Amino acid sequence: MKKLSLALAACLALAACNSTTSNTGSANNTNNTPAQSSTTRQEASVTDTISKETMEKNMQEVQAYLKECGAFFIATTDNDQPHVRPFGVSEVIDGNFYIMTGKVKDVYKQIAANGKFEICALKKSSTEWMRLSGTLVPEESVALKEEFLNRNHGLKSMYKADDDNMALLRVTGATARFCSFAGPERKINF
Repeated sequence: MKKLSLALAACLALAACNSTTSNTGSANNTNNTPAQSSTTRQEASVTDTISKETMEKNMQEVQAYLKECGAFFIATTDNDQPHVRPFGVSEVIDGNFYIMTGKVKDVYKQIAANGKFEICALKKSSTEWMRLSGTLVPEESVALKEEFLNRNHGLKSMYKADDDNMALLRVTGATARFCSFAGPERKINF
């Protein structure tokens, strides 16, 4: 019953997240034309308007939020079918935000075909949540994979930095929306 209540709260939270935003950490919202839809242009439009210090601060805020929530849910697509599943680890390493999975999993195959994603994390109060969207880019650096595993010891029994399975995914062009039943949405970018 508790799981059903949390799932219902998450659905209600997503539906209640309004479009009225107050921007923090970004100069202005940018309107992308269809020609600007590539990952590189989206990354540039976000990073051009935000200082490196602000981007790092924003990543740390999102990281802390996800850690507080424990599990978070990532949505990907397979053709026109959305898929959602729980994740539990993320890290900020060398000024970049990462999540990871296994290359043998369907979620990785979906990300490889379409890197766009959205994460939803619900606080235990069930009245506050965050949605994080952007693009996931595979990172093959063994040193970065080792650092990720060193920060998440529980994964070491399942993954090795130099195996052909561990998929480290860098978040780019990110927008985090902090929502609550009690107030307006707040948005940050990195």
